Amino acid sequence: MSEYDNNMSGIISKNDRKEKETHPDYKGSCEIENKHYWISGWIKERKDGTGKFLSLRYEAKDQQKTATSESLGDDDAPF
Repeated sequence: MSEYDNNMSGIISKNDRKEKETHPDYKGSCEIENKHYWISGWIKERKDGTGKFLSLRYEAKDQQKTATSESLGDDDAPF
């Protein structure tokens, strides 16, 4: 039996850890061209008031690790 190909697919569900209005309403992850991404989604109202839509943001999972590593570098030490 062959392994399932997750490429070009993902999942998003209600964010039950939302604490502030700016936190996403939905969170999830996906795989695009064999790269893994976090998905954040916010429910927003159309400017003309005719309905709502879901605004999405994708962030590479390996980008988070790099940003954290760089912020802990020796160059940032206060002494």
